[in-house]
Amino acid sequence: MNPHQHAIEKLYAHLHSGADGLTQAEAAQRLARYGANRIEEIAAQPLIAGLPFAGKLPLVGKLLREFTHFFALILWLAAGLAFFAEWREPGQGMATLGYAVFGVILVNGLFSFWQEYRAEKALAALRNLLPRHTTALRDGNVVQLPVAELVPGDVVLLAAGDDVPADCRLIEAFGVRVNTANLTGESRPKSRDTIATPEDLAALRRDILHAGTSLISGEAKAMVYATGMHTEFGNIARLTQTMREPQSPLQREIARLSKLVALFATLLGVLFFLIGQMIGLSFWENLVFAIGIIVANVPEGLLPTVTLSLAMATQRMAKKNALVCHLPAVETLGAASVICSDKTGTLTQNRMSIQQVFYSGALRAPGELAEHEAEPLFAVMRHCHDLRRVEQEGREVWLGDPMEVALLQGVPPSGATFPRIGEIPFDTERKRISVICDTPQGHMLYCKGAPENVLPLCSEMLLQGTRLPLDEASRASLLDAHERMTERGLRVIALAYRSLPLKTEQRETELIFAGLIGLADPPRKAVPEAIRTCREAGIRVIMITGDHPQTASALARAIGLAQQPLAVTGDRLRTMSDTDLKLLLDEPQLLFARTSAEQKMRIVQALQNKGEVVAVTGDGVNDAPALKCADVGIAMGISGTDVAKEAADIILLDDNFASIVAAIEEGRAVFDNLRKFLTYILTSNVPEMVPYLAFVLFRIPLPLTIIQILAVDLGTDMLPALALGAEKPDPGTMRRPPRPRSERLLDWRLLLRAYLFLGPLEAIAGMVAFFFVLHGGDWQFGNVLGSHASLYLQATTACLSAIIAMQVVNVFLCRHPTMSVFSRGHRRNYLIWYGIGFELLLLVLIDYTPWGNALFGTAPLGVDIWLFIIPFGIGMLLLEELRKAVVRRRSQ
Repeated sequence: MNPHQHAIEKLYAHLHSGADGLTQAEAAQRLARYGANRIEEIAAQPLIAGLPFAGKLPLVGKLLREFTHFFALILWLAAGLAFFAEWREPGQGMATLGYAVFGVILVNGLFSFWQEYRAEKALAALRNLLPRHTTALRDGNVVQLPVAELVPGDVVLLAAGDDVPADCRLIEAFGVRVNTANLTGESRPKSRDTIATPEDLAALRRDILHAGTSLISGEAKAMVYATGMHTEFGNIARLTQTMREPQSPLQREIARLSKLVALFATLLGVLFFLIGQMIGLSFWENLVFAIGIIVANVPEGLLPTVTLSLAMATQRMAKKNALVCHLPAVETLGAASVICSDKTGTLTQNRMSIQQVFYSGALRAPGELAEHEAEPLFAVMRHCHDLRRVEQEGREVWLGDPMEVALLQGVPPSGATFPRIGEIPFDTERKRISVICDTPQGHMLYCKGAPENVLPLCSEMLLQGTRLPLDEASRASLLDAHERMTERGLRVIALAYRSLPLKTEQRETELIFAGLIGLADPPRKAVPEAIRTCREAGIRVIMITGDHPQTASALARAIGLAQQPLAVTGDRLRTMSDTDLKLLLDEPQLLFARTSAEQKMRIVQALQNKGEVVAVTGDGVNDAPALKCADVGIAMGISGTDVAKEAADIILLDDNFASIVAAIEEGRAVFDNLRKFLTYILTSNVPEMVPYLAFVLFRIPLPLTIIQILAVDLGTDMLPALALGAEKPDPGTMRRPPRPRSERLLDWRLLLRAYLFLGPLEAIAGMVAFFFVLHGGDWQFGNVLGSHASLYLQATTACLSAIIAMQVVNVFLCRHPTMSVFSRGHRRNYLIWYGIGFELLLLVLIDYTPWGNALFGTAPLGVDIWLFIIPFGIGMLLLEELRKAVVRRRSQ
């Protein structure tokens, strides 16, 4: 049966259901029969960049991808060359090198896969904190269900902002408009109603809602007839090929860094190869050195460190009620220079209550209204809303806009409620909603909205129970009352009504003004402190709201956002050119009120054109364009619509502005941590290169072998480097301005510090320790030492041990580029101590165990050599402390 080609009664019979839905028992049986209502994950990432791979990528494919990225390909080439050299000239040790490089690839690939797998699992677990729900009828009651539990035959209730959870046939529809872009590619919303049309294709039917679409406006009651992969969207998903998402700024920077480092390593390898050829080294011996240089300069742990740093930041952010949907968004948020925040629920508590009422020509407290006296006002409040009565945790509650909940709670419970037969839905242009109800007095239209949009439609007003013409004097008194209410920071709603003849075309005209309601939504307690933190961090906060400008200004003063705010309305913004808007955005105390969705997006784009990194908060359907347009979109987890959440990169589980500030701090820490990691690993490149340079130029024994370089890069250095990538934010993170959009991860200051200061200090320590042992063994310059000679093994061990000892000191030096090691400002990081413990344990195994000596070409060192090495670490610490002190003094 094609459900869209038959009358709704036949669909009821076919699905053994009805307008009141299913029983819980029947739904459970159908869930077992049809399966969960979800779309299978089809999208996959390519095994090799640029190579499409259709179908879901299994774990094996993800594992293989870790061995085919850019760094891995470089190392595969090095291993291949080593095995080729062993084949051409056996006995030169090239096979050992090949196996060592292969070990580098294997360990790095397995670690990266393990870390990425853990990150994906962690993100999946975090997303489960925010399961998608829908409102449905079960056993005749309205309940909220996880979307995955919907089955054919269920009846769902939908409102503006909801995603359509399955393919449905409309039973009731009031002003329904649907965004079908995900399904059809058409950007313009489509109207939907219960009128059957003789179309063969379900997508063209007016009475069909499809999974993957969303309601832009209106309310609907619909019968589910297909779920999961049986929906139209599921059929499309089954045929979908992999689509690669655009790279984030961090991903682009990592890709750029990878290419630069690989190019630098390759150029150094070629340069050393040419130098060796010039001084007469054999081709194969030269090739060994070139490969060693390449291996020494490739930061094999870069990618796993990036993943680890982002994943740990998301875990910390989740504890602060910020759920990250896309890992790279963490770092992008850290670069944010402007936050465009909405008002209700983000800066305020989203707990509205009626504070003041203007009725019958006077301002009154809510409790002063007698039920019989103010029944026309209460009738509008009782009927004009889009709330739904649902069951949550065993009790019935109203679900929807907190403002509408507050209005409904202010109505006496004894009044009668009449059935709704029509609706003119709310949108950001009209700024009002009207409903039509069938009452004993005939059809009545109840209207509610912004006073400036409702009052022009009124021709009469109520005064002492009498309808009087709304003349200029009366309008002036209403506007004066409105002004006084907004000056108190109240959100003011105008209410009106009229009887509606059956053939009336212009419904929202000649209304009877019923009154004004002033509601208050107190600011969140943590918001003023968060605003101050943003100001200290150089982050600008701009409020963009659909509320009245005076209400927004009062809140801005209350939370310390602005003392004399310049409130720009949507009407004024509509007449501005792009140039005028750019100039306006230079105003220091600026907020926008009465704005539309298009205007909010235009503000975001104007800020981006000025070079700002923009984070945007939102909760409604109208916020989705701005959320998608922003560098980071932040949706509300409690009050946010499905459309807003899907458009966002981060979801606030508590709808609290203060959580954004905490998330920005974590994002900044990610960028800082990657720099700490790079400084640490690039520093060790210098003492790994200098021995080769000295060997080639001065014809001395090779102070450091390739296998020993690998011991440093992938053995002793790996865990301390990863620990630096997992550092918590520094105390001063939110007391400095955001980094410029043009700032690079790898800049000249980092390179100079690593390659021209810390690196040479480690190289000096390693080379001096090498010659100290040789001198103690009466070695003379020009003497040839065999690779298995006891003196040579001890000398290379001293060089290796000195480098590792200096790196133990260096991990503390790299925790901050200017803060002293002895400062109490550092956050505790137990991972560093674990990493150092592992580093020292591995050094002991390399130096003092037979298998370590055999594998790495080492020999045990005496106490005198360690006493000789330790002062170099102390000297490095003191010199770096001196450098940091000079930098701090200059910055002051």
